[in-house]
Amino acid sequence: MSQPAPYDLPDGIVGLTGAVERPEPGTLPVRADLAHVALAQRFLAVHYVVPHIRTIGDADTPLMLAPRTDSEELATLSAGSAIEALDCSGGWCWVCRGPEGPTGYIPTASLQPAGDHAA
Repeated sequence: MSQPAPYDLPDGIVGLTGAVERPEPGTLPVRADLAHVALAQRFLAVHYVVPHIRTIGDADTPLMLAPRTDSEELATLSAGSAIEALDCSGGWCWVCRGPEGPTGYIPTASLQPAGDHAA
């Protein structure tokens, strides 16, 4: 099983007090339906997630803007590097390097099996 990342849950009611600009895709881990728990005081989302630490497998993998192989490549994640998994479904994982990004999608198959983590 993967380990939850060490983030505290917000205290009290989560709410915004003014207008907020939505970040550009691929930057911060915020979608309309889901956001990184560390950003709960800055961005409104339907759900917040405590990410799980996962490790990239034996080969470098591209971080994609959308969960498609023909999507724009944002960066390359090095083999063996730790990432934070936010949402995995349909053969893809929405991941980030931390609450300040970058964020994107990688094939689930590019991750080491859960429980095998980089030191």
